[in-house]
Amino acid sequence: MTLIKSISGIRGTIGGSTGDTLNPLDIVKFTTAYAQFIRRNRKGSSDKIVVGRDARISGDMVRNVVCGTLMGVGYDVIDIGYATTPTTELAVTMSGADGGIIITASHNPRQWNALKLLNQEGEFLSAADGAIVLAIAEREKFEYADVDHLGHYIQDNSFDDRHIENVLQLRLVDVEAVKKAQFKVCVDTINSVGGIILPKLLDKLGVEYTILNGEPTGDFAHNPEPLEKNLQGIMDEMKTGKYDLGIVVDPDVDRLAFICEDGKMFGEEYTLVSVADYILSKTSGNTVSNLSSTRALRDVTKKHGGVYTAAAVGEVNVTTKMKEVNAVIGGEGNGGVIYPESHYGRDALVGIALFLTSLAEKGCKVSELRATFPDYQIAKNRIDLTPETDVDAILVKVKEMFAADSTAQVNDIDGVKIDFPDKWVHLRKSNTEPIIRVYSEAATMEEADAIGKKLMQVVYDMQ
Repeated sequence: MTLIKSISGIRGTIGGSTGDTLNPLDIVKFTTAYAQFIRRNRKGSSDKIVVGRDARISGDMVRNVVCGTLMGVGYDVIDIGYATTPTTELAVTMSGADGGIIITASHNPRQWNALKLLNQEGEFLSAADGAIVLAIAEREKFEYADVDHLGHYIQDNSFDDRHIENVLQLRLVDVEAVKKAQFKVCVDTINSVGGIILPKLLDKLGVEYTILNGEPTGDFAHNPEPLEKNLQGIMDEMKTGKYDLGIVVDPDVDRLAFICEDGKMFGEEYTLVSVADYILSKTSGNTVSNLSSTRALRDVTKKHGGVYTAAAVGEVNVTTKMKEVNAVIGGEGNGGVIYPESHYGRDALVGIALFLTSLAEKGCKVSELRATFPDYQIAKNRIDLTPETDVDAILVKVKEMFAADSTAQVNDIDGVKIDFPDKWVHLRKSNTEPIIRVYSEAATMEEADAIGKKLMQVVYDMQ
């Protein structure tokens, strides 16, 4: 079974049996449930829902089913075509819509797709709201519009340009400074919508660029998750010495990773750290990231006199916590930058513009900038789940292992995180894949990997 219903939306592989994968009947069911939920809970009544999609091969099929279903419920559909996740989020508020659906499986491989569900503010549904949508879907007591009250289909391709203008008008984005720096960058857009919107952004910033995997075919040239092991192509290109910076995004352009001018990874964990350091140097305030993110953000925040807070994994958990603590910048260690001055969503365009402004202001190489931050090493491991895996029992066992350790702080708001003075390890069930993620961080990769492997052995022994 690959159908995953979580805080990150409805996600699964295409084809197969109903109730087991992401197929037309299940797409209709969850889209209808979402539309009914939105209609009951909206403020006002625009009777419009925005739909955007990445370039996945299955995108046309899923979009057609989603749009037809929404029209059948009586909603007008604003189809913004190929669009990033942050573009779709902004389109909801810019168009005054009741909500939005993003058709993307983010970093998952080509056989996956998903429905990411947005509220009237262009933000992901909360866990509580998502549970209501699932309950409505489970009951399947649906009513559709009669022939005189069907929704209309509207195409609007203006939102890429409106998104870019939103980014360029941010107070801490200095377009002229970036233009003056005359940066040369190499960009891997992994055969999706980044290949459409990022050249437009870089043109506006006066940046010279080379695009790798730019054609939005959805037939990804490599595993689309922007991790070092998947990025040898752009890393080799960077080693030619022709570029100041390498930029990598995932298929829906909400995750962002940088590569130094010498071809070495800047570290996806340090995307948020570097942008936060720049923001905090100009704006006093607090920060938030999730439990699986590097301690470096905490250190940088303290340096600038702010307070760092950790949230459960998941964009909506981070944004909720950001609002609670009035954070000026936040995000996730997977390369997700959330800058409230633009909107409450991970946005690679915002991250790129702020990072280039910071780099132009400092006048240094990317590798030199990286060397200014606390240096932690993070190991990211995974364990594939089997039908017999009892995740809850595993988490209880892990907590018991460290209960008597006075040096360990145990946090169980999202899986189990064990925090030591000089390292940490976090074990949790993924929101987006049928796996257990085991992330660990220490001063060296050897130390980080060792404590991660220790917990992985617990899982293996219990399977």
